[in-house]
Amino acid sequence: MNALAQLGAGIVSVCQPVSLLFMIAGVAIGIVFGSIPGLSASMAVALMLPLTFSMEASLGMNTLVAVYIGGISGGLISAILLNMPGTASSIATTFDGYPMAQKGEAMKALGVGIVFSFLGSLFSFFILSFFAPMLADVALKFTPVENFGICFFALTMVAILSSGNMIKGLLAGLFGLVFCFIGMAPIDGTARFTFGNANLLAGFNQLTTLIGIFAVADILKSAEEMNAKGVQTIPTSKVKGFGFSMKEFVSWLPGALRAALIGTGIGILPGIGGSTSGMLAYVTAKNMSKHPETFGTGDPEGIVATECANNATIGGAMIPLLVLGIPGDGVTAMMLGGFLIHGLSAGPLLFVKNADVVYGIFAACMVCDLIMLIVEWTCIKGFVQILKVPKHILMPLILVLCAVGAYATNNRVFDVQSIIVFGVVGYIYHKLSLPTTPFVLCFLVGSMTETYLRRGIMSYKSFGAFFTHPIFDVFFFIACGVLLWSMFKELKHGGKKVDD
Repeated sequence: MNALAQLGAGIVSVCQPVSLLFMIAGVAIGIVFGSIPGLSASMAVALMLPLTFSMEASLGMNTLVAVYIGGISGGLISAILLNMPGTASSIATTFDGYPMAQKGEAMKALGVGIVFSFLGSLFSFFILSFFAPMLADVALKFTPVENFGICFFALTMVAILSSGNMIKGLLAGLFGLVFCFIGMAPIDGTARFTFGNANLLAGFNQLTTLIGIFAVADILKSAEEMNAKGVQTIPTSKVKGFGFSMKEFVSWLPGALRAALIGTGIGILPGIGGSTSGMLAYVTAKNMSKHPETFGTGDPEGIVATECANNATIGGAMIPLLVLGIPGDGVTAMMLGGFLIHGLSAGPLLFVKNADVVYGIFAACMVCDLIMLIVEWTCIKGFVQILKVPKHILMPLILVLCAVGAYATNNRVFDVQSIIVFGVVGYIYHKLSLPTTPFVLCFLVGSMTETYLRRGIMSYKSFGAFFTHPIFDVFFFIACGVLLWSMFKELKHGGKKVDD
């Protein structure tokens, strides 16, 4: 009850006019940064950090929270409209969001994404407010061995994504692993597959790779179609409200709850992040669906899963930050700097010495989530106007935007060159009917899997010692079961064509 009373006091404090004004501005800035590929939520928080220096501690941290929430949710806008994940967390949103936009259902896709972004975040913020210390104790039990088990489990999801043509799917995933191994090896720093090119020492940036494989590849495909069919515009249809019925909303709730639990759980584990939780939630939703063949063709359930999960990761990532002083992802690492700037020490003593600030942050999370819903819903018709621009004008503008976003990530021309390389890779995948989803999943999770494997072996001297960890055993044997079941289904049903 004490926690509930403190949360109520926090809501009263953050609803003051000045605080609301800064939070509205923070959410709007975050949405802009999240919707432009390359300008991530981490970058938005990093740029806002110095501006909060002169503010009171509670106001400054609430502003950073607002930018964080807006940045993660904003990624769905470009993911749905332009097939460009604005943030790494929005990768899986492109799988069904963009096909819906191409079919004239852009407003419905945006409506679904916005509402379930709101619900996913809200769920994780309630968990954060009432169960943070308990869940932080659970997170402490996760060593590199357990994290390797989760990453290995995520990699085996390629088998589900490849159902219908496992050979092509596994081949596509294998190429993703090859690209993620380029650069300095984790732990020992050995250079691999760089061929003497210094730019390759850091490997390929995740966001620039995704921009290339999705956006640039789509530009090449669109150019080919325009050459054959002439200039076209993408149709759009008007909708009421958020574009879906109450019956549809109710039918999506079980999947949304499952995705929110996945997102919150993954967020609690430092270093794994929203991109992995979104992909895992998407694959789980596809595997448990009664009509998995519709995923990837414009099924709203795909958007529900990924947006619930990646936004639920926000609350999950803040649990180790506030309770243990350990950042859960790149954005919360920036926020840890915000605590230091304002003289606050993140960790167990924060709840004792600065309980008002902590519960103010909890309240700000919920209020900013509502602000995000209102701002994005208000602007939804404006977002869709992008699709009314003829493709022969829109596509060159998108290519320029991709190049600017790629350069902005690390201020390297090499990243601009990378998006072209991966654009060609994505186009070749399309021509050869290879699915891009396994490539993306393996590219995102492969490096983390190797890192945790190496750390685990360094700590326990042998892989056999991993099996003394019950949590690892659960994930490992479930992963093996998924692989065997997928192979059995593949052999039983023969080979059907896999969707790209």
